[in-house]
Amino acid sequence: MEQLQHAYAIRAICFMEDTGLVAGHAFDGNDLQATHIIIYSGEEPIGALRIRWFSDFAKIERSAFRKAYRHPRHLKIAAEFVFRHIARKGYSRVITHASPLYARLWRSLLGFKQVADKPPAFYAGHDEPFVELIKELDVPENAITLATDPAVLFRTEGEWDYASKYEASR
Repeated sequence: MEQLQHAYAIRAICFMEDTGLVAGHAFDGNDLQATHIIIYSGEEPIGALRIRWFSDFAKIERSAFRKAYRHPRHLKIAAEFVFRHIARKGYSRVITHASPLYARLWRSLLGFKQVADKPPAFYAGHDEPFVELIKELDVPENAITLATDPAVLFRTEGEWDYASKYEASR
């Protein structure tokens, strides 16, 4: 719960305070169906994003970094972790939606491509439309699949390589 509170705090600072986005838009009801990633500097939360899972792709949303930490290096480190996490779950594609300014950053720094032939999305409170971006991922051989050892499927999200203290020895 503490990590989820940290994600909410980052989002409140970055979206509501920095940009004036209303609470109902910043917290839209999808948080309990998503995986939240919190980026820390020591014990201090500096950034957050969420991942929503769909049939054959994952979607990165609500990416936010506190002003003092808005540096390409922090974004790149966080993104590499997120891409590995998504690929480990067997997803080979990840999308996001971004305004033209941030879309440029996603393309140049993180290797996303703009989805062709898809209309932009317009949102209240934003002057510019959001474009859809996609990135192809390399799925590792140890991706979580139906063939994965059942014990792994019981483990905590992201800690699939470590037996939990509740697993019985065989």
